[in-house]
Amino acid sequence: MSNRGTSVDLTVAQVMAHCGGNPAAAVDYLARAVAAAPQDPEPYALLAELRSELADVVRGGGSLPAVLAQSYLSFLDGDMDAAALAIGSVTGARPDIAWASAPWFGDEGFLGAVSADALAEAATRTLYYDPDLDSDSMRERFQPWFHAIEFVAVCRPVPTALARMAILLRACGLTDESFALCDKADVVERIMLTEVVRAGTWRKLGDPEQTAAAFERALVLEPTNWSLHLDLADLRAEQGDFAAAVAHADQGLRHEPAEPTLRVAAAAYRTRLTGSPADLAELIELAPLLPNDSYRGVLIDYACAHRGLPAELVAKARLLQTT
Repeated sequence: MSNRGTSVDLTVAQVMAHCGGNPAAAVDYLARAVAAAPQDPEPYALLAELRSELADVVRGGGSLPAVLAQSYLSFLDGDMDAAALAIGSVTGARPDIAWASAPWFGDEGFLGAVSADALAEAATRTLYYDPDLDSDSMRERFQPWFHAIEFVAVCRPVPTALARMAILLRACGLTDESFALCDKADVVERIMLTEVVRAGTWRKLGDPEQTAAAFERALVLEPTNWSLHLDLADLRAEQGDFAAAVAHADQGLRHEPAEPTLRVAAAAYRTRLTGSPADLAELIELAPLLPNDSYRGVLIDYACAHRGLPAELVAKARLLQTT
């Protein structure tokens, strides 16, 4: 049953939709009612009742209340993929609320029809704002997601989708379950992405050698993938093995010689390995090409840590960390 606050929100939503002339406000009040008790069926029943009055606000709306309404109305329309994507977006925006506790999300009609790819994309959307999900309270809120992933993994085991869903399990601290989902993906077909997800999970667990082994297996599956070579270069740099870092970056450049991130990383790792002013000058020239400020800063730190580099070049490189 609804608590008193929820009942008030539902009453106001009904008034706003029917005679208040403010369907947008009605959707907002409905969202407040759902947020207060996502498992309560009453707000969804009222949303279904008011769907014609709220259609213009809900259709194509980008606010959290509108997208929340879209998720349930898509479910009613039988478009389970759209329902999943919408609830994933809402969860990503406010992961502190157990939106997926909605009765429809655990309904067999939904779980039996949603595609593996749509559920994987929905799971990815929950991570858009990089939330901290590795806690007992978050794991409790995400239980419906875990159930949905388990259901779809058994009924529709698509390797790419399973690998993407395993990322959510990892983010929630369920590393054993993440590995197990990757194993299920391998039973269907071994793909590069599954090994990359494994690598990320081993990294989370603080095991660089298992991380490297997973990246190496990924390279066997896609030997020309420059990004994998960069991943290995970065990993070896973290371990202080700059000879290996240079070797991996150079291998990547053989496949994508114009790739700016690889070029910057290779220049940084060569500078750290050899202390070459020419390599540092190349890094200074190329670094502005990097879109990621934090990664650029890390590479400059690596390069400038080599003693004996010309002070003026080091100063120029350091300046790039502040602009």
